[in-house]
Amino acid sequence: MDRTERFHIIDSLLAGPGVVTFQRMLERLEVSRATLKRDLEYLRNRLNAPIVWDRDMGGYRYEKQERVGGQFELPGLWFSAEEIHALLTMQHLLANLDAGGLLGPHIQPLMARITGLLGSGRHPAEEVRKRIRLIPLAARQVSLEHFAALGSALLRRKRLYIRYYAKSGDATSEREVSPQRLVHYRENWYLDAWCHLREGLRSFAVDGVRRAEILESHARDVPEKTLDAVLGSGYGIFSGRKLSWARLRFGPERSRWVALEHWHPKQRGKLGRDGCYLLEIPYADDRELVMDILRHVPEVEVLAPAALRETVLAKLRQGLARMA
Repeated sequence: MDRTERFHIIDSLLAGPGVVTFQRMLERLEVSRATLKRDLEYLRNRLNAPIVWDRDMGGYRYEKQERVGGQFELPGLWFSAEEIHALLTMQHLLANLDAGGLLGPHIQPLMARITGLLGSGRHPAEEVRKRIRLIPLAARQVSLEHFAALGSALLRRKRLYIRYYAKSGDATSEREVSPQRLVHYRENWYLDAWCHLREGLRSFAVDGVRRAEILESHARDVPEKTLDAVLGSGYGIFSGRKLSWARLRFGPERSRWVALEHWHPKQRGKLGRDGCYLLEIPYADDRELVMDILRHVPEVEVLAPAALRETVLAKLRQGLARMA
């Protein structure tokens, strides 16, 4: 009998009425006293099982829980690919925050809980971390202090004063914004907010925030439907109400990858008899789309619109000129 099976037997015994004596668990599991003690300690400390010793009744039981979620439930025998990715992603995001900083007291319990969950399957947590690795690409450093201020204002529905550096224009501006939501996109954090300076919705890269101050005035609320229409419908973070549709054709070799990729929730794709893949994707601002197209040169052709095709050609010419 492996440890996971023992955990579920212990859980089923403790979930029943009354209490369970140590001797009864020994007989049911057929293990040594030392092994049973280690199992109980692991369940308590690593999986947060609310196991208590009832001195009056002379046995173990689950402590009654008043928290949201009710009775304790032991994690499953194994996780799906999606669940593993979610847990490892959470662990990675938490690990990249300064555990000794402002959020340290909150991060450490979460990290311990996730480690326990990862180790509750058929393999211990250390084995999971060693065998499954997430490699972030192009992640930019975020100030923990500013991130905490943005998150606090967002949840408290307060306005923010920010000093913001825009890398695209190499300029710094001061703005008052009403935060709407934080978005983690391509390894980086963005704040969707109503900008009172521009009188419109904007998306701010959190790593571009140089100063953040929570104001006492209430934030302006923007309906989620409007947020999605303005900031969520176009390609990537460069989005807006006025959309165009890009038509891209990928060669047979590259199609084997692109046909399986998810570029946009509303994308349309079709694999032709010649092995080429036709991808249609909406966008409002072409900057990020152009970068993705260039990644696939020379196995990609921009069919439409003409303006997007000319932009990509101009970038290629500029690159060739620099290489000459």
